[in-house]
Amino acid sequence: MRAFLSVAFLAIGIAIGGAFPRVSEVVQGALAAAGLTNARATLPTNAAMTKPATPAADDGHEHADDEHKHSEGEAKPEAGGHKHAEGEAHGHDQEGEGKIKMSAEQAAEQDIKLATVEGGILSRHLLVPGTIAQDADRIARVPVRVVGTVAEMRKRLGEEVSKGEVVAVLDSREVAEAKSDFLTATVKADLEKTNFDRQQALWDKRISAESAFLTAKAAYSEATLRVDLARQKLSALGLNAAEVATSAKKDETTPNLSSLRRYELKAPLSGRVVERKVDVGTAVGKEGDPADVYTVADLSSVWIELAIPTTELSKVREGAKVTIVGGDDASRGVGKVVFVSPILNPETRSARVIVALPNKDMAWRPGTFVTTEVEIARDKVGVRLPKSAIQTIGSEKVVFVRTAEGFERRDVTIGKADDDAFEILTGLKPGDEVAVANSFVLKAELGKAEADHDH
Repeated sequence: MRAFLSVAFLAIGIAIGGAFPRVSEVVQGALAAAGLTNARATLPTNAAMTKPATPAADDGHEHADDEHKHSEGEAKPEAGGHKHAEGEAHGHDQEGEGKIKMSAEQAAEQDIKLATVEGGILSRHLLVPGTIAQDADRIARVPVRVVGTVAEMRKRLGEEVSKGEVVAVLDSREVAEAKSDFLTATVKADLEKTNFDRQQALWDKRISAESAFLTAKAAYSEATLRVDLARQKLSALGLNAAEVATSAKKDETTPNLSSLRRYELKAPLSGRVVERKVDVGTAVGKEGDPADVYTVADLSSVWIELAIPTTELSKVREGAKVTIVGGDDASRGVGKVVFVSPILNPETRSARVIVALPNKDMAWRPGTFVTTEVEIARDKVGVRLPKSAIQTIGSEKVVFVRTAEGFERRDVTIGKADDDAFEILTGLKPGDEVAVANSFVLKAELGKAEADHDH
């Protein structure tokens, strides 16, 4: 009977303990007091069942469950499922930020060019269109000074000529008369001189009368004057009296080839024949006839005519450097301003500006439209850096400075600028070595390193 009651109480206690954990402890305590169960083995088990799960903490109690134990140095679970070994640092290592490890060989493979930071000049320019023109000091026409007919044209269009070279020959009655007058005056002067010398000798010996001597002297003076007048006439026609006298002596040996009517036209300067205006047989010299036969130009130097607006005119100075860019953007030249007109064009309200441009290789042709960069200011700066060295990261301007291990990002402050470079106010000093070409490669490498670090 006693055994039956014990079993009944045990069943009732188990049922009540499942529904009411706190009550089960009382029942099991009573059963333990009655000697019907083992309290030492049962109570801890029930306590473990009724105690809510909590994170492992140092509460001074030792836990029997192996799932809540951690060996020394073992990673402890954290939020998000990530584990960190004991002593592992949290967050990012700030020491390596902004630095790129890259050897000199790797930089060379990426075609990264380096340059040493130094001071320099910033040149500001004014962009102005212009037109190539012939240099007015290097162009000349071969004029016709006498009335005549073209007998020879010795130069073709485009041929080179030298100063003083004969380029054409005219047949002129006017020239023949001038030469004849000179030769006649010369012969008469020689005769009068002979007569004057004879009369002077007779007068010195008091053999002849004084009147004869004076008459011979007057005739000789008149003949000499006529020679001088004839020589001046030849000079006005561009003829040399000595050459005319020499030609007359040659004509005596070849009477059928008279040179009296020949008039040679000579180039006034060296250059190229850029225009031919007459042909053989053309009458020239009279009113309505062509006044010149050739135009010769020396194109080794040309002009560029610019029209500068009045708002920019005060910035342009004579002697300023000018860079010229051709229509294909490949041809470039350097000239200088030689003239700034003090008079404005009333229609365009602009001033004429002339730029002298060397043209040794004949690349610049008159009439061509070009774009010019007129230098309007030159500023000396302590640190000058090419624009290709500057990169933008976020809102910051940065450069990459060469270090022993690679490159280092350096934030800079930009000042004045010209077409090619910036003034650096802060961030660099003369002597620093920076990447000036393909620096975008370093920007990409820095971005990739920072992305990997954040992940």
